[in-house]
Amino acid sequence: MNGKPVHAAQSLFPVAGGCLQVGGIPLTRLAQRVGSTPFYAYDRALLSARVAQVRTHLPPGLALHYSMKANPMPALVQHMAGLVDGIDVASAGEMKVALDTGIDPARISFAGPGKRDAELVQSVAAGVVLNVESEHELEALARIGDTLGLAPRVALRVNPDFELKGSGMRMGGGAKPFGIDAEAVPALLARVGALGLDFEGLHIFSGSQSLKASAIVEAQANTIELGLRLAQYAPTPLRRLNIGGGFGIPYFPGEAALDLGPIGEHLAAWLPKFEAALPRAQLAIELGRYLVGEAGVYVARVIDRKVSRGQVFLVTDGGLHHHLAASGNFGQVIRKNYPVAIGNRMDAGDAGPASVVGPLCTPLDILADQMPLGHAEPGDLVVVFQSGAYGRSASPAAFLGHPEAAEVLV
Repeated sequence: MNGKPVHAAQSLFPVAGGCLQVGGIPLTRLAQRVGSTPFYAYDRALLSARVAQVRTHLPPGLALHYSMKANPMPALVQHMAGLVDGIDVASAGEMKVALDTGIDPARISFAGPGKRDAELVQSVAAGVVLNVESEHELEALARIGDTLGLAPRVALRVNPDFELKGSGMRMGGGAKPFGIDAEAVPALLARVGALGLDFEGLHIFSGSQSLKASAIVEAQANTIELGLRLAQYAPTPLRRLNIGGGFGIPYFPGEAALDLGPIGEHLAAWLPKFEAALPRAQLAIELGRYLVGEAGVYVARVIDRKVSRGQVFLVTDGGLHHHLAASGNFGQVIRKNYPVAIGNRMDAGDAGPASVVGPLCTPLDILADQMPLGHAEPGDLVVVFQSGAYGRSASPAAFLGHPEAAEVLV
């Protein structure tokens, strides 16, 4: 790449004739096929390869779920449904997409701290598993079940008294809006039995986006131990213990890919003990970002090349309204650059630093800040890697009224 720094994510996509290939298609041709820019493109071969990689490292008795909030594109979810053992959703809208894949509703679980009554009715009628987040929600489900003449399938989502150390987002430990505090779970499990609900198991999720195998191993050990303790209070034998995920992907310079080896070895050692203690239960993990994040790219077209007081700005037709995370406005305290390249000039030499900005009238609309991108002109295609998760659906598409980004699975 002629001296330009190369992020490991770029090596997942081959280059031919200086042009990036996505799903075996040259980027310039793919842009013609899509018909407009900006767009997201997801490589189905990379999705399949990532699931296969995870299954290679994790013990065969472990169930693998896809956390759909990472990327709810219907075609992508359909593809993932054929590869995983379950789908975890966070709204009735996501549940509809999951049900449309034809997957068994019993393999769909619905989590979220503020489920509306209408969503609870839909979920009970569909037969999916509800991850109950509060006593109020449990009582509402019991009433809805009586009205519909159906026994709601429920699991209790537990807020543990520990967290995933070094995680990008901490979902458990301390005071949280998610789940039921671990110390309150035994009493609520007794209430599940009194209400005659169809008890599925427990869901314990402590954090996400960790690149430290040791931290994940520690959190998983704590999670399984907590699950085994709480199972003693269950009204019926557990059928599933979902221990969450937390597997991260590297976005920024200096970050190394997560080593799955120690995680798989640790779970393989735990599984016999788990099966002996809970012979009717399945141990499950749920992964979102780790399964899809590196398989996607965001592509925008350069509209203008400007020089302001010696600094080069590449103005594109895409920006934070499509890719909030790459702009740094989705949880970053200090903004860092995602891996970015000029997709149709991958063999161009370093022409000095340039910033990639969008068309929005705000200084927050930055996709790359002073990166060595090589020379680019209007019409060239800017590629943001690591864009398969929390991209289009996690961005303020209506901001300033610009067109939405397209999506394609290739």
